[in-house]
Amino acid sequence: MVNSSLNDETLWQRLKMGDELAFSALFERYYRSLINYGNSLSSYPERVQDCVQDVFVNLWLYRNTLSDNVVVKAYLLSSVRKRIARLHERDTIFRQTAPLDAVQFSLDFSIEDQLIADEETSAQVSQLNRLINALPPRQKEALYLRYHQGLTIEQIGEMLDINHQSVSNLLHRCIQHLRKEWKGDLTLLFVLFSRIL
Repeated sequence: MVNSSLNDETLWQRLKMGDELAFSALFERYYRSLINYGNSLSSYPERVQDCVQDVFVNLWLYRNTLSDNVVVKAYLLSSVRKRIARLHERDTIFRQTAPLDAVQFSLDFSIEDQLIADEETSAQVSQLNRLINALPPRQKEALYLRYHQGLTIEQIGEMLDINHQSVSNLLHRCIQHLRKEWKGDLTLLFVLFSRIL
């Protein structure tokens, strides 16, 4: 049995050597967050589940060809994003519908209820939720990947197929917009922001 407290790098190396328990541990560790991320890119939950399962199947089938030096979480998120994009592209070709750019991030952010201590804070939390959810999909996705998933600027750039500066610009515009539109105390904004994202 694989110790579930093993870090991603150790599990990855064991997976590459054919360790089924390491594979299972990675699956259990990331399946739910990959489903959540996939659902933010597609409105077909059953297809998202298929895409996530396909990512894990391919991970096992092609384990011998996997790179040694990867950030596992970023690799898996990127793999799910690419698989959903390919599925959307295939559907577009067969149905002659929207282009690939139509795959947009659509997760709604929500601050947890336990952060809300009183009516004033509740009103400010509601305002922050509205501001974040009103951001353009690409900015919201970059924000989600950076602060919710904890990816680096470089990892986000690889996932979104944009350069380091473009990711920084996206995040900067998000923060600038939120600071401009925020009506409450800036200190509270950053405290709430750091706790939800």
